[in-house]
Order: sequence, then C-alpha cells, then structure tokens
Amino acid sequence: MDKDGQRALLVLQEIEKNPIITQRTLSQKLGVALGLTNLYLKRLVRKGCIKITMIPRNRIRYFLTSRGIKEKSRLTYEYLQFSLTYYRDVRHRLSYTLAIMEKTGVKRVVIFGVGELAELVYMSVQECTLELVGFVTDSPGDLFLSFPRITLETLSDWNFDAVFISELGNVEDTKSRIYASGIPPEQVFSVV
Repeated sequence: MDKDGQRALLVLQEIEKNPIITQRTLSQKLGVALGLTNLYLKRLVRKGCIKITMIPRNRIRYFLTSRGIKEKSRLTYEYLQFSLTYYRDVRHRLSYTLAIMEKTGVKRVVIFGVGELAELVYMSVQECTLELVGFVTDSPGDLFLSFPRITLETLSDWNFDAVFISELGNVEDTKSRIYASGIPPEQVFSVV
C-alpha cells in the first residue's frame, strides 16, 4: 500500500471517529501540510467517499458516504495485506540475520533502538540461542520489554558480542554513531 492509500485510509478513519474534525487536526494526524490535507479531502469528495456540510459557527461537518465506507473497508483490507506481507518479510530477514550471527559465534546481543521493529527483533531473539542483554536508546531509564535501557555512551560497560540495529531509517547514520563509540563494524548487524 502506498502513502496516498495510507493517508486516505487515515482521513476516512478520523472522519468516521469525529465528523467535525478540523483540517488542521487532520493535517497533524497525517503528518502533512494543511494544503495537502485539503487536497486529500477534495479528492475523497470527488470520489464520492465523503460529503461536506456547513454547521453553525462556520464549522464543517464531514460524512462518510456508502462509497466512503466501502473505500475505507477496501483500504483497510489492503493495509492489512500489506502489513502481513511486510511482517513476514521482516521476520524472514531477522531469522536469516540472527542465524548468521549465531554461526559467527555471537552469544550475547544488544538491540539498538526501541519501537515496533525492536519488539520483532526481541521476539526473534527469543526463538534462537542468542541471549538478549538490553536495549540502547538515546534516553535511558525505564525498562523496555523488561530489559534495561542504556545510552550509547555507556554501552562499553556491558558484556555483549554484537549490536543489532532495530531501525529501518538512517541505518548508516546509526552505524556511524556506533562505530564512533568504539564498537567495530563486525559486531554491528541490522535487518537492512
């Protein structure tokens, strides 16, 4: 599913939840400029997915049409298919990379980052012989998945064999930061 489809689905979901939502609020939820939000709304109106009416105090109310409900269902199905395919692909890549790590003698691993991908890495580590030591984040403190969170600056205090980067964007920048902290490249792995 492309970004436009994801954004159209989000617009339809938000309108269904709150028919008097403002375009400014929609643009914040979409993470795009107000003008682009307006463009998405106009496109959905042209497709017959939503109707717009004025209510007192110069406010706008959006209604999902029957076509809009069908489109939301279609986009939801497409998004679920995309998500499942993406999940399977990431799990396959994780299994492959973790198997390589095991073959090279890695026993104890630290996961760099916390988030959804870190959770997938955590689940995959639980399925193999690797031992998870903890998570590296920019903000230490609370536990993540019952494991400690530390900063990159204190990573050298831990006993580990490898660092697994659980980010999809800026992997090269993250690798550079890890190398700069004294961790050699052969100890750094990622799914990308």
